[in-house]
Amino acid sequence: MSIVQLLLIAGGLMGLMILGYVLTTGTSPAKESQRRLTAVRHRHSESTTDKVESQLKKAIAARKPKQFSRAGASSRTEALMLRLDRTGMGWTVSQYIYASLGLSIVITALLYLKSGSPLLALGVGMVIGLGLPHMVVNFFIKRRTNQFNAKFPDGIELLVRGLRSGLPVTETLGVVAQEVPGPVGSEFRAVTERIKIGRTMEEALQETADKLGTAEFQFFVITLAIQRETGGNLAETLSNLAEVLRKRSQMKLKIKAMSSESKASAYIVGSLPFIVFGLVYWVNPSYLEGFFIDDRLIVTGLGGLVWMSIGAFIMAKMVSFEI
Repeated sequence: MSIVQLLLIAGGLMGLMILGYVLTTGTSPAKESQRRLTAVRHRHSESTTDKVESQLKKAIAARKPKQFSRAGASSRTEALMLRLDRTGMGWTVSQYIYASLGLSIVITALLYLKSGSPLLALGVGMVIGLGLPHMVVNFFIKRRTNQFNAKFPDGIELLVRGLRSGLPVTETLGVVAQEVPGPVGSEFRAVTERIKIGRTMEEALQETADKLGTAEFQFFVITLAIQRETGGNLAETLSNLAEVLRKRSQMKLKIKAMSSESKASAYIVGSLPFIVFGLVYWVNPSYLEGFFIDDRLIVTGLGGLVWMSIGAFIMAKMVSFEI
């Protein structure tokens, strides 16, 4: 059996696995029925709580983009630009593409010189060249988002103190931009600059919410939008929101502490095969050199990598919790 036939068989098996996953993880009829009943209850209920909940759901649904909702953009290029903007590092799309191509070429050349197998070198080079920059961008996005969420309740409380002292909302936004350091100050500074050039406060805040993509800032935007429609004490409302965000952050820390053992186990189990392979290759390279020369062992190794990647993905989903 040639290597092309083996690759076709492996691709067919992978396609069947993906199809089975899609079929088994589809929308449950019971959940869909419950969702429709809940929507009808909210639509025809006379309860104020149900009406407010329905308004919040409509507001959040109206703000969700139609495509590429994970990145919050309408095209793949715009999604990549938005992801790079969320890092706060000032990277451009061209720099990202050049870095990915350069890394792929370097890894492919090094592996080809080491193993002499163009298929293995090209496959590993493409995986590392496309995956490593993506992971780096995710790391910086997560770090900046955590920094923003950590200081955001302080910014809201400063906004509350400004409102209680008699300042208008736009001026208190400028105070937050000047006094709070880090990503919170820079994002509120961008909001105030948009307001100065003629944008409405809702548009300026929503643009920042689309850029950040965090639930915490979306809560803040929806709170301001509802308060402008219904009226009431804005300072008290924002004070309650700051308290809710602090409790939400505390709950995340508790969940992180409770799931740390499971995450450590998943990291160890996922990295152990690679560590063992590297140690054995370092001690006795001739024992594993067939994985870089023999076509059958190359296909077997790539299949093992696929299976281990699936297992690592499942373990990551099992130990990740959303609030």
